[in-house]
Amino acid sequence: MPRPQHLLYAQREPATPLPAATLLWVRNDAQGRLQVLMTRRSAQASFAPGAYVFPGGGIDPADHAARALATRRPTQSDAHLTQALAALRESFEELGVIRVLGPDGQAVQLEALSALQRHAPFWPQLEALGWKVDAAALHLLAHWTTNRDLPRRFEVPFWVGRMPEGQMPVADEREQFDPIWICPHEAVERHKAGLFFMIYPTIRTLDRLNAYPNAEALLNACAATEAPMWTSCPRAGILNGREVHYMETDAPYGELELVCPDGALHHRLDWNHDQAAPLLSHVQRITAPNPGVMTGPGTNSYVVGDPTTGHVIIDPGPNDTEHLERLWRAAGGDIRMIVCTHSHPDHSPGARPLQALCLERPTGHGVPPILGLPSAPTARADSQFEPDRALADGELLVLQALDLVDDTNTSAAITLQVIHTPGHAANHLCLALLEDGLLFSGDHILNGSTTVVNPPDGDMTQYLDSLDKLDAVCAAHELDYILPAHGYVLNQARLQIAKLKAHRLQREAKVLRVMQAHPNGTLDDWVPLAYDDVPERIWPVAKRSLEAHVIRLQEKM
Repeated sequence: MPRPQHLLYAQREPATPLPAATLLWVRNDAQGRLQVLMTRRSAQASFAPGAYVFPGGGIDPADHAARALATRRPTQSDAHLTQALAALRESFEELGVIRVLGPDGQAVQLEALSALQRHAPFWPQLEALGWKVDAAALHLLAHWTTNRDLPRRFEVPFWVGRMPEGQMPVADEREQFDPIWICPHEAVERHKAGLFFMIYPTIRTLDRLNAYPNAEALLNACAATEAPMWTSCPRAGILNGREVHYMETDAPYGELELVCPDGALHHRLDWNHDQAAPLLSHVQRITAPNPGVMTGPGTNSYVVGDPTTGHVIIDPGPNDTEHLERLWRAAGGDIRMIVCTHSHPDHSPGARPLQALCLERPTGHGVPPILGLPSAPTARADSQFEPDRALADGELLVLQALDLVDDTNTSAAITLQVIHTPGHAANHLCLALLEDGLLFSGDHILNGSTTVVNPPDGDMTQYLDSLDKLDAVCAAHELDYILPAHGYVLNQARLQIAKLKAHRLQREAKVLRVMQAHPNGTLDDWVPLAYDDVPERIWPVAKRSLEAHVIRLQEKM
C-alpha cells in the first residue's frame, strides 16, 4: 500500500455501516417481460429523500429472534435468513405485501391477511396466529454497501422474490408513496429523462436486471447459489464537473481507491492533457494529447519523485513540444532519469527532446540519462530506440532525499525495480515502486483493453510468461496498484493479472477451435470467427494478436 504520508488528502475513518435489507418483488407484465415493484420515499426521509426505491429498511433485533417464524432452505445461513426476514417485514409495513404460510404450510388466503396490522409489532402477531413467513421463497440478488464518504451508511443485501398472487401494494403514506410496477429499462430511461429520481445502487441493479427477459429467468439465476450475484461498495469521483459513481468492475474504481482510500469526493477523472493529474504526493500522471484507437485517451507519462528526491520520468511519450514542457514543469526541472518502458512511437520519441530541454535549462543536477532496453532487430522501423544505458532485469533505480541523516530513514526513498517483460515488445520493461506497492506496467497491462502482441517483435509465449513474472513480483513486494501507459489506475494487481492471463488463454482456446474447424483457412478467414465478440473495426488490429496466438499454437503442436 502507498505510504500514508504520500496520500494527497487527510484521511478520516468511514462511518460504520448499519445493517439493512431490501426486497425486490418481481412479476411478468402482460407481454411476459420482467417487472419490479418500486415505491417513492418520503421527501422528508433522512436517506435518499424523494427517490424511487425497492421496499426495505433496517434490520431490527426482533428480526434475529424470529427465525423460528419462517421457512428456510437447508443451505440458507442464519445471517441470510435474518436479512430475508427483515426485508419481508419491511415490505409488509411499507407496502402491505407479504408471503405468509399457515399452520398447514399453504399460503394464507387474502381475506385472512387482514388480521395482520401493518403498524403493530409484526412478529408477535405472526406468532399468535401460528403463521410463518415464506423466507425460503426469497433469493439473494446482490449486496451493496453505501459509499464510504456518507455520514450515514448501510450494509444492504438485495433479496428477490415472486410477487404473492392476488396481493396489491398499498403505500403506508408515511415512509413510502406511489408504488409502481415498472420494467427495469423503463425505470432507467425515465431516470435519465429526469422523471424518476433514483440513487446509484438502484440504477445499477436495474441495469443488471435488463439481462433477464422475465421473472423466471431472474429467479432461476438467483436460486443457483446462496451467494450474491455481485457485491459492491461504490466510489465517487468528479467527471465533467459532476459527481459520478463507480462499481469495482468499472475502469476508474482502482484510481479512486488509490487517491482517496476513505472514499472522499476529491479526485477528478477528466482526461485533461493540459495539466498533471496528481495520484500521490510523489506520483503525477500527464497524458499525452495523442488519443486514438490504439492509445485510448492518450499515452500516460508518469512523473515520480518530489523536490527532495528529484524526479524520474517514465515514458516521455511522443515528441510533442507542449507535452514535454508539461513534464519538465511538473518535475520543477529536476529530472534525474528518463525511463522508457519500450520503444514504440507513442512511448519513446520524446526522450531525446526532453533530455535536450534539461540541457538547455540546467538546474544543477546534470543531464538526465535515458534508460531502458535497446530495440531488438525485430522492431519496426518506427520503433527504433537506443538508451544511454541499458537496464538490467532486477536492477534498482533509487532516488534518495538529499537531507537524510543516515541510510535508516527511508521514508522519502523511491526505489524502482526494473522487470524485463518481453511480449508486447522484445524490449518491454515494467517498473515496481517498492515502497508504495505500485507497478508501472507500460503497455503490458492496460485498463479497459488488452494490449496488441504483434510478431515478430511481439511474442505471445513471452507475453504470458511475463504475466507470471509480474504476478511473482507483485506477490513478493505486495504491489497492489497497476499504473498503465493507457487508462486509469488498476487496483488488486494480482487479480488483474490473473484475469488478463485467463482472458488470453480463453482467446487462444477459441483460436484453436477456429483453426481446427477451418484447417485450410488464413488469418483473414479466422479473424471474424475468433474475434466475433469485438467490433469489426478492431479486426485489423486483432489480426496481429491472432497471428501471435497461431505461432504459439503451432510451436506447441
